[in-house]
Amino acid sequence: MGLSRQISGLLVPITTPFDVQTGEVAPVALRGNARALLEAGVDGILAAGSTGEAALLSEEEYHQLIAWLRDVVPDDRWLLAGAGRESTRATIAACEAAAAEGADAVLVRPPAYYGPSLPAPALAQHFHRVADASPIPVLLYNIPKYTHLTLPDTLLAGLSEHENVVGAKDSSGDLKLFAAYRTAAPRWALFVGSGSHYYAALELGAVGGILAVACYAAPIAVRVGERFGRGDRAGAGAAQEALTPLNK
Repeated sequence: MGLSRQISGLLVPITTPFDVQTGEVAPVALRGNARALLEAGVDGILAAGSTGEAALLSEEEYHQLIAWLRDVVPDDRWLLAGAGRESTRATIAACEAAAAEGADAVLVRPPAYYGPSLPAPALAQHFHRVADASPIPVLLYNIPKYTHLTLPDTLLAGLSEHENVVGAKDSSGDLKLFAAYRTAAPRWALFVGSGSHYYAALELGAVGGILAVACYAAPIAVRVGERFGRGDRAGAGAAQEALTPLNK
């Protein structure tokens, strides 16, 4: 457990390419996409995220995907893996698999099928147990578009001192909620998941973005973060203006 440095910057939730003849994951195309993104200057790759069709992958494909990406993602860049599953024990197993294949950390969504019916204490217990058991650090993932469940800021506050929870990704598109997350977990690395709100989230204290739009507009997304980091707000804003319509 633990990281030598804080996860930050622009990460790309890479798509999962499939062979049109066999239906199998296509490792050559996958690695080629990853290399191109890294050459464009992104800070890391997220395997098996929503954009990577995580819900459609077998467990064997999940293992392979992370291992194939670890082959091309150098140690000075981040490799994260989506590890959300419908049960606590399955989520823990996915965290263990991600660690075994070389991921640096896992991104964990809430259980979705029964999600709207889960009482808040049960959801909190789920994340606590996952964080306790995961061999690598955990980031929470708020993606109400797919889970039909919004993680409350009180949940983040309750986990904010857990030594193995290091951050969260918010893909709600709600900047007020993002600001509430920042207040609830001030030491965490918070990422925004909406390319349209990248600049605004950086202003609110985001350490970076995990942006689907960067799958095909990486240089522009990189420019937003780099210019913001240099204090060039005008340059970052101009890059955001180019990024927003692409994201939409």
